[in-house]
Amino acid sequence: LAAGWGDGAGTAWATSPGGCERVQSTADCTGRWLSSVPGNLPGDIEELLLDDNTIQVLGHASLLSYHQLKHLSLSKNRLELIEPGAFLGSQGLRVLSLADNLLFTNYSRTAAALSALPTLRTLDLAGNRLTEDMVSVLVLNLPSLESLSVARNIIMRLDSSVFTNLTQLLELNLEKNYIFEIDQAFEGLQRLQRLNIAYNYMPCIVDFGLTQLKVLNVSHNVIEWFLAFESDDLFELEVLDLSHNRLLFFPVLPRQSKLHSLLLKDNEMSFYQRLPNGTSLADVTVQFLLIDGNSTNITTVNLWDEVCYSNLSSLRLLDMSQNQFWYLPEGFLAKMPSLTHLKLNQNCLETFHLSEGDPLAMLTDLDLSQNRLAELRAGAGAVLPSLQLFNLSTNRLRVLPADVFTYTTKITTVDLSRNRLDLCPQPAVASEVESPPCVDIRGIATLTRLSLAGCGLRGLGGQHFRGTSLTHLDLSDNQEALSGDPGWLRDLAVTLRVLSLRNTSLSSAAVDFSAFRSLVALDLSGNSLTALPASLGSVKLRSLDLRDNCLPALPADVAQTPLARSLQELYLSRNPYNCCALGWWESLRRVEGLRVPDGREVTCGYGSRTLSAWALPEPVLRGCRWRAADLALLYLVLALPTCLTLLVAFAVVFLTLKQKLLKMVKSRCGASSPY
Repeated sequence: LAAGWGDGAGTAWATSPGGCERVQSTADCTGRWLSSVPGNLPGDIEELLLDDNTIQVLGHASLLSYHQLKHLSLSKNRLELIEPGAFLGSQGLRVLSLADNLLFTNYSRTAAALSALPTLRTLDLAGNRLTEDMVSVLVLNLPSLESLSVARNIIMRLDSSVFTNLTQLLELNLEKNYIFEIDQAFEGLQRLQRLNIAYNYMPCIVDFGLTQLKVLNVSHNVIEWFLAFESDDLFELEVLDLSHNRLLFFPVLPRQSKLHSLLLKDNEMSFYQRLPNGTSLADVTVQFLLIDGNSTNITTVNLWDEVCYSNLSSLRLLDMSQNQFWYLPEGFLAKMPSLTHLKLNQNCLETFHLSEGDPLAMLTDLDLSQNRLAELRAGAGAVLPSLQLFNLSTNRLRVLPADVFTYTTKITTVDLSRNRLDLCPQPAVASEVESPPCVDIRGIATLTRLSLAGCGLRGLGGQHFRGTSLTHLDLSDNQEALSGDPGWLRDLAVTLRVLSLRNTSLSSAAVDFSAFRSLVALDLSGNSLTALPASLGSVKLRSLDLRDNCLPALPADVAQTPLARSLQELYLSRNPYNCCALGWWESLRRVEGLRVPDGREVTCGYGSRTLSAWALPEPVLRGCRWRAADLALLYLVLALPTCLTLLVAFAVVFLTLKQKLLKMVKSRCGASSPY
């Protein structure tokens, strides 16, 4: 297929349906239904993109004209063969992508062609149905490779013969294969820094000793054990991803490393020295049977020893979410003074103790949500001076330590949703000697985001938020929160930008929103609104949610209000609208810049039928017009007899009393006139 080219660099032309485009030194022929490499492209191109075509064979003369080629991409073709000699005219090629082809059919001849690339740095062979033996042949004569991807193939077992001679390799991607065993496959890769074995079937990793590796991703396997080689050598490891496996125990990490990110999400880990029933397993030992060739070693360890011998002083991110931890060993966090992000959500924690011995001075993000926390303890002197985000949602908390926020001078976000708690101050009750437990957030000047959804709050009033600068407040799923005087909300009118009052039993006139000049997003869904609050008309919201209410219609002039002119997103579905009173709906649909994401879900009632308001059938529209005409006629029919009756009655009375009335008028108003 011919392609036309302009003379100016950086300009692109396509003169035929199959033409390519040129941008500077790049020729883009992606998705042109090409069955071969175009032969009339400029000879000075350095990058050629032939992805998503139908090329089956790369012939020995296909690239002879392109001596400057450095980057060639042939992914998503039907490539079965690269003939030997195909790269003789492009020996300066540095990047080659052959992903998603059929190279398994003639892999040995393709390997001969690849051996003519002495400067190749990056090779992508993903998605070619290659076995480990095929991969070994394909990369055998590519000692210059620095990055290799063989992802999405059918590799099952790796040994030392697969990657022989790849002494310069820095990055290796093996994800989404069927690997269940690795036997010294990486020992000769002395420069390897990034290794990805995610989405395979590895059952364990024992004697991990790749000291030069910086990033290891073995997520989404079936790993039950991770044991690093016992050595005092410094490991360069910075990121270790063991998430989505079946780990039973906290991994045995290298004693000395540069680890800053440890990802352990979605495993089956716990600490076992103390069990919930009070049993101690401190003296229990476990034996490992290690078989290496003909030699067998039995190693006995005290697996329940919870002392961590690894140096984790550089660790900044620790994700232990979605496990089975019900406690943390004493001093566990003390070994992580640089920790900034700690995720312990979705575990079985019943208590969490912030002790003075755990100096988490750098911690900015602490997630304890979705546990069984009934108590949060903070020892004297336990401070979190850098904490910014504190998530305690979905626990069993009734109260927090009185001084938990005393030294958190940078806290901005607190999530207390779905805990059965009350806010301080509580109204005094004469019969109670002590006030009930409550959570005090007053005076937290840096606090901007607060979630109290589903906390069972009742009759909020007073000055619960005094001294805060809240911009985001979530009070949803508190059906009695607004049962008292909602005037306290006006204390936040100056700063509040996002407010959720979903499912709070809100009535149309309960809250005056006119003072909320900074408000941009308001959620009023799941309430009992029968009319749009009139005070909203002047508020310049960007997002408004009115779903699941009792609205029969919106005001007829709603499209002309400042609210409609500022709105960008409006939710309206699941309300009992009247199909014959949708003038407001048509007006809103014509408002420029307004988006109704659930517009096609908006329904209305017509008799006993529920119809889509998006496009009412013509018979329904005609019926609505007749109803309006019939109603006017009805008023006329009712008014006309009444008027006629009154007129006849007046005439009868006038004619009956005519003489008497004239005499009365004459007697009172008449006077004799002199001639």
